[in-house]
Amino acid sequence: MENFPIINLEKINGEERKATMEKIKDACENWGFFELVNHGIPHDLMDTVERLTKEHYRICMEQRFKELVANKGLEAVQTEVKDMDWESTFHLRHLPESNISEVPDLSDEYRKAMKEFALKLEKLAEELLDLLCENLGLEKGYLKKALYGSKGPTFGTKVANYPPCPKPDLVKGLRAHTDAGGIILLFQDDKVSGLQLLKDGKWVDVPPMHHSIVINLGDQLEVITNGKYKSVEHRVIAQSDGTRMSIASFYNPGSDAVIYPAPTLIEENNEVYPKFVFEDYMNLYAGLKFQAKEPRFEAFKESSNVNLGPIATV
Repeated sequence: MENFPIINLEKINGEERKATMEKIKDACENWGFFELVNHGIPHDLMDTVERLTKEHYRICMEQRFKELVANKGLEAVQTEVKDMDWESTFHLRHLPESNISEVPDLSDEYRKAMKEFALKLEKLAEELLDLLCENLGLEKGYLKKALYGSKGPTFGTKVANYPPCPKPDLVKGLRAHTDAGGIILLFQDDKVSGLQLLKDGKWVDVPPMHHSIVINLGDQLEVITNGKYKSVEHRVIAQSDGTRMSIASFYNPGSDAVIYPAPTLIEENNEVYPKFVFEDYMNLYAGLKFQAKEPRFEAFKESSNVNLGPIATV
């Protein structure tokens, strides 16, 4: 199998721009994932975020997770667990309004670092969306506008730790799913692996790399590109050794954004995907996250004769 796509974003401004754009295009069309290096986010900021995330887990989350495992009897399971994940998580919201000051147990230093990190990721997400526009032949800013609701996009972060698991063959770190939203930016542990994506019917490891950002495409970009780019099923395998850090940030549509295929990407009689309000999609996704995405799209096709009005723009 081909190597997992690794993109050096620094080369986008030099003589190798064309080749780099081609690599991004291939990754979006054939993988739904790629890994960015030289992405412009300062390494010292990433080091600070990693240190504080691991410190926060040890001080505030680890004991709670052990108690949860004990209460659920997960260490003694004899058959595959299909309704739980071996992960310890909390969530931060950045846009349209931040909740970082309200999340309990975060140090001031951690809050400040995560705010700064989120701003850098937001800028990177919008830069990447414009590169995708260029490859798709869409006008600059189209994808950003397509994700805008009346209050702009939704942007949030899931901070997860995957502790050592005594039964990794019976409990998944995170069960297989596609992501519901737009574009996802992941800062993952560079020592403990576990993230896998499904390609050509086989599970492929996403390689841990120091200071990289892993990018993957969500269901909404599949709809807007009319299937030219696809969201890809992925999962986290629990490990028997080491705790894996995962900081996944989701640049998603605003809740009232109307999502539909870009007209220029619809070939004659080939409008494959429906039109819907993002919040409605999320309400459906909430109960069907760990099932195939196709029935979710089909459910909205059946009600697509409803007039949802014009797209929300910046």
